[in-house]
Amino acid sequence: MSGLSHFDDQGQAHMVDVSGKAVTDRMAVAVGAVRMSVETLALITEGRAKKGDVLAVARLAGIMAAKKTADLIPLCHPLPITKVALELTADASLPGVRIEATVKTSGQTGVEMEALTAVSVAALTVYDMVKAVEKSMVIDGIRLILKDGGKSGRYEAK
Repeated sequence: MSGLSHFDDQGQAHMVDVSGKAVTDRMAVAVGAVRMSVETLALITEGRAKKGDVLAVARLAGIMAAKKTADLIPLCHPLPITKVALELTADASLPGVRIEATVKTSGQTGVEMEALTAVSVAALTVYDMVKAVEKSMVIDGIRLILKDGGKSGRYEAK
């Protein structure tokens, strides 16, 4: 299991000890999308969804999810998050909704999982709010595009 920090020498899963790591400013950005029909996208952008403002609710769900990541991902450290921002953008070229989450902290470990969780839950919330009119929507392309801070430094997706 060499190189996998969440496994000990016997191959058992464990939470990584970050107590010796320096506290640094850390940031991560993740993206994803929900693809849907033009008609469903219009329902969202025109505010005609029966459950309410889809993008506002999904934004709040993503923020809440980032704060609860350690409750959802078994080996994730609970972190003092200093910022969570979600941008949900209707995009007719998909058609669908593009989602971007930015998460920041000052701590001993990064916030990549928090950013990815925020995007995932925001996407699931979009799906939930309009699934009555379109069950064939596709949640797509969730990935980390940027992380900065800590020992490993900066990562930018190509």
